[in-house]
Amino acid sequence: MSDNPISAVYCALHSLGYHDDNNNSDKKILLFFDQQNDLLNTNIELFVDSKVEGKIEIGDGIKNGYKQIDLSNVTSAYFRPYDWRYLPGIENTDRNSEQWQHALFVEDAMLLWSELTSAFVINRPSASTSNSSKPYQAMQIQSSAAGFDVPDTLITTDPKAAIEFWKYHGTVIYKSISGVRSIVSRLNSGHLEDRINDVSWCPTQFQEYVHGNDYRVHVVGEEDVFACKIISEADDYRYAKRYGLSTKILSCTIPLDVRERCISIAKNMGLVLAGIDLRYNPDTNRWYCFEVNPSPAFTYYQDSTGQQIDKAIAQLLIKEDTR
Repeated sequence: MSDNPISAVYCALHSLGYHDDNNNSDKKILLFFDQQNDLLNTNIELFVDSKVEGKIEIGDGIKNGYKQIDLSNVTSAYFRPYDWRYLPGIENTDRNSEQWQHALFVEDAMLLWSELTSAFVINRPSASTSNSSKPYQAMQIQSSAAGFDVPDTLITTDPKAAIEFWKYHGTVIYKSISGVRSIVSRLNSGHLEDRINDVSWCPTQFQEYVHGNDYRVHVVGEEDVFACKIISEADDYRYAKRYGLSTKILSCTIPLDVRERCISIAKNMGLVLAGIDLRYNPDTNRWYCFEVNPSPAFTYYQDSTGQQIDKAIAQLLIKEDTR
């Protein structure tokens, strides 16, 4: 199980009495679907009418065993899907091949089920789509009643406009506008000499630089909030080690109104679980929101702080299971 958040929640559910033995009389059944290894050995039947029903069959019956799941019995689910097109065994496969078409059908059916099922889902696909476009999500954040500030932003393919924006603000950062992770960097005079014209070929997002420390806030449901403060020398603390710079991640308490705003913005976006990126500017006493991640890699923060985010997710899944 190579995905750390999935592994952490799986282990937390085990520790809370759930297991993956379908033959046990105990009703606390846990199923792990391994997208990387099981996708090509999975068949799914889905029926959508007044109810969403169907079944999943996983395994080849020989090497990998065999499991059959009645989707009507699923009460809650935690999803962290990867782009199946780049999974081993599929990435270099012809799109007209049987393997490619099979994987496409299974993925589409799973996403459809997770969107339409009456089961409790963390998070439904429709609620996660805003992260595919940073400009769109920034508009959601700005129009939200949560009241977070958003840095002044320019999205452009015009090098001259980018330079004027830089001159106006003095210090700006740039990053990708898509949901694909990019390294946040400050624009400097060196970029203006040899790279700024590349903007013509790729829409790029420029933002005013906000002074202060970063905060990552994980919201789980409508009650559990885990906040941590990040102290780093890097423009993008996630890549500090790459540049030989330091980063400290510390568990912290945020003001009550900021906590409530985080819960509100996650709820408004339809997210049961969210990783919210904030920065606090002590000079202006303003809280800025950069992004709301619908599938946060929370273990990166949990490992540094000891916060039990995995347990909170597991308990929320169990709470819905026992209703």
